[in-house]
Amino acid sequence: MSSKFAPWALRSASRAVRSGVQQQPRRSFQASAFRRSEGLNVHRDSPNNNPSIPFKFNETNERLIQEVLSRYPSQYKKAAVMPLLDLGQRQHGFTSISVMNEVARILEMPPMRVYEVATFYTMYNRNPVGRFHVQCCTTTPCMLKGSDGIMKAIEEHLKIHHGETTPDNMFTFTEVECLGACANAPMVQINDDYFEDLTPEGIKSLLTALKDAAEKTGAGGMAPGLPGDYGKAEVDGAASGRPVKQGGPGYSAQGAAIPAPGPMSKRVSCEPAGGLTSLTEEPITGEQMLRKDGEL
Repeated sequence: MSSKFAPWALRSASRAVRSGVQQQPRRSFQASAFRRSEGLNVHRDSPNNNPSIPFKFNETNERLIQEVLSRYPSQYKKAAVMPLLDLGQRQHGFTSISVMNEVARILEMPPMRVYEVATFYTMYNRNPVGRFHVQCCTTTPCMLKGSDGIMKAIEEHLKIHHGETTPDNMFTFTEVECLGACANAPMVQINDDYFEDLTPEGIKSLLTALKDAAEKTGAGGMAPGLPGDYGKAEVDGAASGRPVKQGGPGYSAQGAAIPAPGPMSKRVSCEPAGGLTSLTEEPITGEQMLRKDGEL
């Protein structure tokens, strides 16, 4: 009989123990509302960026557009949206709503599809930028080599912070992610050029040289397409000086001197800073590459 009542007794005891334990109230989790960056995904009409401002590609860019479109089948010409947006930004100075609308008209695609591309890629500047767009990389390799010091030096020299433009519209300063020159860290991209192996003193000297060259050649104001046409002055100045070569001395014109893009150190490219430590022998060529054991 005890064997029959034992399971019942055990079950009754376990129920009594469970009923005596106070149940803990369940905790509810709350999540804040998800919000995207308005700076990238929301357009606000402004005096220099609204649909009423006309934009048309100039004659040179019209020819380039036809060249670009010739690379795609006619039914897939919307695939050219990225190079056309780049052309528009280079002509106008930034990717305004009018530039995007004109690209949509040329490619016969809904404007919203063009907006989606322009707001996804950070290379398209949605707002006006200065004559020199200084983009400082702070991703891990650059950070380990001192990009924090480069950021601080730029802020001290230009007296602006990340995302701001100097009052004379000469410089816009932006903090960016990896630009792919990790072997030459720390580095910045200024317009289309990379300046690498930087030091805080070196970046200040570079910014001073750029401003001095812009003022002496008449390249003041903001990026091309905005008030102040200085494109011809820059071309004439560069043509009268020495050509820019990576790792070279840069060029000088009209009393202004600018360092060449590339490493601001003794390196020419991305070779080891301390010299070669491997692959120091002459490469094997010709018959030396063949087996001598007669198997082949």
